[in-house]
Amino acid sequence: MIGGEGALGAPVWVNISARTGSIGDNGLGGWYSYRVMKAGLNQFTKTLSCELGRKGVTVISYHPGTVDTDLSRKFVKGVDPAKLFSPDQAAAYMLAVIQGLKETDNGTFVDFAGKPIPW
Repeated sequence: MIGGEGALGAPVWVNISARTGSIGDNGLGGWYSYRVMKAGLNQFTKTLSCELGRKGVTVISYHPGTVDTDLSRKFVKGVDPAKLFSPDQAAAYMLAVIQGLKETDNGTFVDFAGKPIPW
């Protein structure tokens, strides 16, 4: 969870999810435990957004893209270098998304460009 403020200065709750947690975007299978955990996090996000949204807090699930870290290195061999982000790039993208959020974004799942991802 990451906190911050959206475009209107309202509080924002961001859960770091992953596209692999999308049921609607799963065309590959595999990664069972990771997918289940991220799908559960997405359900938590949606449920929390119902409760905190009434208090003016925007809650989202956020897919940061593929970030080049020690943890991800063994999985990034085939990733297009243009789609592999440094931690600094990933943080800048996330901040831009947070700063651009509107009340209507509450309870959504978005990527590093602010584009919606299906649940």
